[in-house]
Amino acid sequence: MFSFAKFGPMEYVIHYSDGRVRREGRGLSFFYWVPTSTIVAVPVGSADVPFVFNQVTQDFQTVTIQGQLTYRVTEPRRLAEVLDFTTARLGGYRSKDPDKVAQRLINQAQTASSTLLAQLTLRDALRSAPRITEAIMTGLLNSPAIQALGVEPLNVAIVAISPTPEMARALEAEAREGLQQEADMAVYARRDNAVAQERKIKESELNTEIAVEEKKRQIRETQMQSEIAVEEQRKQLVTVQAENERTMAEARAFAMQATLEPLKNVDWRTLTAITSGGADTRLAIAHAFRELAENAGKIGVLNISPDLLDNLLRDSSGR
Repeated sequence: MFSFAKFGPMEYVIHYSDGRVRREGRGLSFFYWVPTSTIVAVPVGSADVPFVFNQVTQDFQTVTIQGQLTYRVTEPRRLAEVLDFTTARLGGYRSKDPDKVAQRLINQAQTASSTLLAQLTLRDALRSAPRITEAIMTGLLNSPAIQALGVEPLNVAIVAISPTPEMARALEAEAREGLQQEADMAVYARRDNAVAQERKIKESELNTEIAVEEKKRQIRETQMQSEIAVEEQRKQLVTVQAENERTMAEARAFAMQATLEPLKNVDWRTLTAITSGGADTRLAIAHAFRELAENAGKIGVLNISPDLLDNLLRDSSGR
């Protein structure tokens, strides 16, 4: 019984007949005798393998590593010799060996990461995704078991590194407290900065007031100096005026003295007579009474008639 088989370009096909390879290659299509034929189809395109496994850290804490690795088959003939990729007549594979490729890659990734995580604490492990990625990739590339399969790892991506739920809550609480402390410190720092700024403002205001008072003092000193200068000039003026008045007084005194000097030895009677010129009778009578008063000790009785007094009281014009 003959049958027809057709494969895609991403499948490497090996057709065995009577224990011998009849044809092999990618994307083949052919007729074959079913009773004596065996067809092996190895996928050669890249494949993604998700993985999730647990590891223990240096401080004996369990972490869950979740990620994905990508590989492709570079030597399909070698892989077909190690695992059974024989196809079934109704589609699919006759064995579960094709699934072992992904499992072997996951096992090797777990082995490669365990060595690194055994050297890290929980906190370091949660932040070491790049290091874990590098360790897994290096382990896959250098693994003899993977090389024997004829596959090539292309990429490893770590999606998440998670602790146990209890430890996650503990770390979250610790981180939350740390963040709260940082927030409190930020508030304190902001308040301290506000106080410092307020102090600077107060100091600036005080410095401004001091500067204003200093200017006022300088202005008062300038005004006082101006007033002192004015008073000094006024003092000098008063001194000059006093000096001038004294000089004028001395000049008037000297002139009066010079005027009266010739008359100091003249009898007052004569001087009176000269100055009056005999015109004032009452003045003459007054002089007479003065002489009588001076010689009162020599006068026994003095009679003054009312008519004489009446004449003395009258004006020289007869009033």
